Amino acid sequence: MLVLTRKISQSIVIGDDIEIVVLEVRGEQVRIGIKAPKNVAVHRKEIWEQIVQENVGAAQVNPEDLPEL
Repeated sequence: MLVLTRKISQSIVIGDDIEIVVLEVRGEQVRIGIKAPKNVAVHRKEIWEQIVQENVGAAQVNPEDLPEL
């Protein structure tokens, strides 16, 4: 893991087109802004994990359990 120190308004660039900007620091909370192309999905980790679990569950559906169309 790469660990970087940034101050408010400073940023980190990932690849050619993703930028993470530190907007505010309040105690233990940090507000960040993410600039990324529209075709790049950006999610909080807990939401991404839910999406992955739902996709795994959907892939495990038995076709015999589905009604005929």
